[in-house]
Amino acid sequence: MKVLGIDEAGRGAVIGPMVLCGYMTDSKTLKKIEELGVKDSKELSPKRRNFLAKKLEKLPSEIFVLKIPPCKIDYNRTHGVNLNTLEAKKMAEIIDVLGPDIAIIDTPGTNTERFKQKVWSFLENKKVKLVCENFADKNYPIVSAASIIAKVERDKEIEELKKQVGVDFGVGYSHDPLTIKFIEGLVKKHGDKLPSYVRKTWDTTQQILKKHKQKSLVSFLTKLLKKVE
Repeated sequence: MKVLGIDEAGRGAVIGPMVLCGYMTDSKTLKKIEELGVKDSKELSPKRRNFLAKKLEKLPSEIFVLKIPPCKIDYNRTHGVNLNTLEAKKMAEIIDVLGPDIAIIDTPGTNTERFKQKVWSFLENKKVKLVCENFADKNYPIVSAASIIAKVERDKEIEELKKQVGVDFGVGYSHDPLTIKFIEGLVKKHGDKLPSYVRKTWDTTQQILKKHKQKSLVSFLTKLLKKVE
């Protein structure tokens, strides 16, 4: 029996891609995955994640990593396709490519049945048994494996991006002051013509853009008043 676990990393980030990973193996190998001590990637240190990812890649398995860049997320959102729908569509693609008997998905949001129906609607392979649960990355080692690889792949993308821009902008999430400071600098320099690695439709970005426009307007009016005086 082929068992597939699917999870993502970077869903809520304001910088960088959302990375989906499908990790599939047979029922015999599941025990070996458990013996590795896999967990939800958020509960592991970067060093431990990298170690486990290498171990997981050496086990008999099929791995599908799919990266959705910010520009694609923005395009879909501006055309009425929210992140849940986009994620469901891409997870269905992973299932169709790998062809498991059972697919277990770590589900975003609280309405797991609705998300399951979304995935199902995009599937060509209607023979698969579909399991969609919150915290599947904690409860199913096969999903933990997918979670670890997704996180490791996203971290690689972020580190490469930092090298390209020459700035340490932190983890790329809105809770990180380094990330916010970096986006504020980009907005000051480029206005709303932001680089493609920033999610422009995100509320964090929109709020920074709004604040910048307000400051620019105040500055303009102040200069205008001084000229009049």
